[in-house]
Amino acid sequence: MDTNVMFRMVSSVSWIPKGAAKVMLDAAEPPSNEKIRELIKNGTLKKSTLRDEEVAHAKAVAKSLGKSCSKSNVASSSSSTDPDEVVKFMKELDMDNYDDEDDDDDEIDVFTSGRGDLYYPSNDMDPYLNNNTDDDYYDSDDVDAITIKPSDSLIICARVEGEINYLEVYKYDGTWNGTQDMYPRQDIILSNPPLCTAWLDCPLKGGDKRNFVAIGFKGSPTIEIWDLDVAHEVLPCVQLGAGQTSDCDTDQSVIDLAWNKEFRNIIASASANKKVKVWDVATGQCKLTLEHHTKEVQAVEWNHYAPQVLLSGSYDCTVVLKDGRDPSHSGMKWSTNAKVESLAWDPHSEHSFVVSLEDGTVKGFDIRASDLSPSFTIHAHDKEVSSISYNTNAPNLLATGSRDKSVKLWDLSNNQPSWVATHKPNAGRVFSVSFSADCPFLLAIGAKKGKLHVWDTLSDTAVSRRYGSNRP
Repeated sequence: MDTNVMFRMVSSVSWIPKGAAKVMLDAAEPPSNEKIRELIKNGTLKKSTLRDEEVAHAKAVAKSLGKSCSKSNVASSSSSTDPDEVVKFMKELDMDNYDDEDDDDDEIDVFTSGRGDLYYPSNDMDPYLNNNTDDDYYDSDDVDAITIKPSDSLIICARVEGEINYLEVYKYDGTWNGTQDMYPRQDIILSNPPLCTAWLDCPLKGGDKRNFVAIGFKGSPTIEIWDLDVAHEVLPCVQLGAGQTSDCDTDQSVIDLAWNKEFRNIIASASANKKVKVWDVATGQCKLTLEHHTKEVQAVEWNHYAPQVLLSGSYDCTVVLKDGRDPSHSGMKWSTNAKVESLAWDPHSEHSFVVSLEDGTVKGFDIRASDLSPSFTIHAHDKEVSSISYNTNAPNLLATGSRDKSVKLWDLSNNQPSWVATHKPNAGRVFSVSFSADCPFLLAIGAKKGKLHVWDTLSDTAVSRRYGSNRP
């Protein structure tokens, strides 16, 4: 084995609806004192002390910043900072001893973008002090590349490369006739390896709909909400579950997330600690904890037609339905006879869902069936089916992605599944697949080799022949 081979993977892919993102990104602002207090309180940052010789330097820097702000007339009552306050927070952060706490030279500082941009020769060059994103910050090529055109699609990509964890947004121009021309519009350095993402438009910052993503992580119970309309952001808008205490011997990874499109401030999380939680992202509070599984919960999803109905699947080989309209009801439970990897409600039917399993099969269920047996079973792949995605435009068209390194399309009409096409993207084991709702025959693929792929499924003759009439 070559020990120099870098570990990489794309763990999760999802699409941003057209029209949801700003045409041009806003500039990030540095963390406020209030935000730093919040981070210290919830345990993200730890209190410590500075040496005496650092205090004088801190005061000098603070006074200098104060003078610069007053001269440029950009300071406001909400952003002005007393020198002693800066010293206080520097003491709490103890950035002088930060490197001594971890000998890993590759550690990325929470307050950097990971590119070594801690120091800028002037404030005008610092993106956190220079509050604009026009041509004096980006060159003309960059402005053109990250500006959204009506034909563009945006793809969220959670990626790990070596020691660094990313959340990226790629721009895909659908007018380029199926070519793989994509531009990385945005990237965010994350503190832990991301496992799952869920796009949401809850108005966390006031106003109406906004453009956010929720991220779940390996080894951490914290769910982070990031603003995808801000460039070079260094901190999430919201952290759900931050600072909570738990059994250190229990895996706290958040494995799946589901946003409720009807109750837009609500998301559900599936965790390795056997729990399903329902969160209010506007208040940052957990509203409900469900403990009906006995092993890791791998998947969770809200019903499209009845948004109070929540489905979850687990490594305990069960799928459980809970209906919030009747809290006294114990719910429904189906046995799958194999570990659940993923599940999805049929977007064209209130009563049907499919579940993908570790043994390579995909099973369909109808919640109205009295015997709880599957409506159909597909022997879809040679290894576990890690991800599934329904096409929202063509009824009964399902994509499956597997650790056998292939992606397949299936026609589920009349509960008599038939194979349609197979795609091998040369991407390694497939972890995530997602159909676009706006360009419904584009399928995003995340896999082991760490590169985002997009398959224009209509480029396959069999798909085009069967579904070409469904092209929007």
